[in-house]
This record gives sequence, structure tokens and C-alpha cells, in this order.
Amino acid sequence: MLERIPSGITAPAGFRAAGVACGIKASGLDLALLVSTPPARSAGIFTTNLAVAAPVTVTREHLRRSDATTAAVVVNSGCANACTGERGLADARDMAVTTAGLLGCPVEQVLVSSTGVIGAYLERDKLRQGIGAAAESLGPDGHAAAAEAIMTTDPWPKEAAVRAEAPSGRFHVGGIAKGAGMIEPNMATMLAFLTTDAAVAPSFLRRALREAADTTFNAITVDGEPSTNDMVLALANGCSGTTIDDASYPAFVEALHAVCHELALAVVKGGEGATKLVSVGVTGAHTEAEARQAARAIANSPLVKTAVHGEDPNWGRIVAVAGRAGVRFDLGRARVAVGGVELFRDERIFSDR
Repeated sequence: MLERIPSGITAPAGFRAAGVACGIKASGLDLALLVSTPPARSAGIFTTNLAVAAPVTVTREHLRRSDATTAAVVVNSGCANACTGERGLADARDMAVTTAGLLGCPVEQVLVSSTGVIGAYLERDKLRQGIGAAAESLGPDGHAAAAEAIMTTDPWPKEAAVRAEAPSGRFHVGGIAKGAGMIEPNMATMLAFLTTDAAVAPSFLRRALREAADTTFNAITVDGEPSTNDMVLALANGCSGTTIDDASYPAFVEALHAVCHELALAVVKGGEGATKLVSVGVTGAHTEAEARQAARAIANSPLVKTAVHGEDPNWGRIVAVAGRAGVRFDLGRARVAVGGVELFRDERIFSDR
């Protein structure tokens, strides 16, 4: 059983969050802090862009050094801390050191994330002040402020949570996300942070996160531009007393997928310049990989996007993109339907529809 509940990353027991303003952005909240008591097992998925931002590098290091155990995640918006060299790495590490000192946890148990303008330096004094203020205001009701604090050009905060039942017991999954521009599959300028009070071994958590992200965060696109800072982190602290084993794993993946799906759709709806939300489905491909490649080509095509924006069911553009998508394609067996209305099939045009 799966029930959506009105909350976010603090819906699972044992998690507290806060969002504060520390002056990195000209206005609004710009620093979020998420804390798990006890420390959680964790897993992450990161950008495929080779221009990797400093916080991504530091977070990967900390996951390795801590044996995937995380006490806190600290996130700033307004500055990506990307393409900033050794100073950027030092600033990212300082975020972790400051947070660890205030919380009394090992530095490697603090994960860091940044989003915003590429090529600008962080201001340590503002960050330290903000982390201190966030640590003082932590609470289970801080999920909404945290969701707001990670936004850049997002038009609204994005959060979701569910309550689930597994053979081993009840648990919760919550999450927040941000993303509006530079959004394309394989992680883009998108951050997402997921929490659960189920006890999940790191190997199960990594597997479940990959499965859930594969058909949600890695299946969306706004402008086809992967970025430098992107990450999805999942934390599991076991506070519910429910352990995810082989029998309970499907229920856990379903719950995690439900939260990821809601957040991923919210990212597309809030994309920069977005006026439509469209789902592209491809059937009849030789492999799932070829179906994904064709669907991605169609979704990223500027000509298809202009047709959708202009509310013109120009099926010819869709067929043309499918034909040049680099996968096996048989025009004689092609079929195109828009909004459930069949427009083209077997090289026959249904112009009266």
C-alpha cells in the first residue's frame, strides 16, 4: 500500500531540515541543511559531465571515506562552485568542516552540494554564518524551507512524500528537488535529495536509487543540456524499524519511484520557458536502449518542441527525427499518434483526423 502524504524530506522519522538566507543570492533563502539522527546509509548518482563541480568531487570522496554513512547534507544555491579550481575544492571542503563542527560528526559524514552560476566563487563568511543559522533552526517542520532554499530559477519549491507498507513493516520516503534550466537525461542542473526511515543496506539502496532514477530523473529533458553539479542523494536511517530485505525490496522501489516520479515531473513543469508537459513513448524498438535513444531524440528536437509549443500536430517532424535518431527504423511500419489520435500509420496519412 502506498499513500501520498503532505510533506517532504522530513516525513521519514529521524530527519530534520532547515532553510535560511545567508546572502549568496540577492534575495530569498539560499542555504539548506538536512540532518539524520542517527547517521544514515547513503547512495548517490552524479552528473556525467566531465566538467565536474567541486561539491560533486567532495561528496564522492566523502561517500567513499565514510563507507556510505551520512549525518548531514548541506546545500547552497546562487553559486555553483563549478570551474573554480583548487579554491573551489577548498570552499566545498570548508562547508563540510563547518557543518561537522557544529553537529559534532566526522567531516566525511557531511555531503555538500551547490547550484547556481558557474564560474563564481563562494563567500566562506556568508556560508559559515548560514550553516550556523541553519543548524540552530533545524526541525521536522523545516522541509518546506529547505525545498525553497535549493531553488535557483525554479518557479516554485518541489517536494513529495509517501507512506508505504512492506512485508517487513511500514516506512516513509520523502524528497525535495530543484531544476529549471540545463535539464537533460543522465543528470543535468538538477539536485534531488531523498530520505527514508527504512533500514536499507547500501547495496540495496544504490540498486533501488538507480532503478527509480532510470525512469524518472534520467528520463526527462527540458533543453537537452547536461550540467556540472547534478546529483541525486538517498539517505536511509532505519528509524522506522522496518528493514528492507529481498521480500520488501519491490515495495521500497515502488515508494522511492513514486517520490522520484513526482519530483521529476515537477522539474519539467517548472522548466525555464516551459509551457507544455509532454510524454514521448516509443514501442516496437529492437531493444529498450534503442527505444530510449529514439524517444530522447524526439523530445530534444527543436522542431518537435516548436510544433508542440504552437499546438500544431506536425507528425512529419516526429517521423523525421525518429528516422535520423541512429536506431533501426522501418518507415513502412511506423505509426504516430498525438494525444491518442492516430495521424500516420504504414505510410498512410489520416488527414481527416
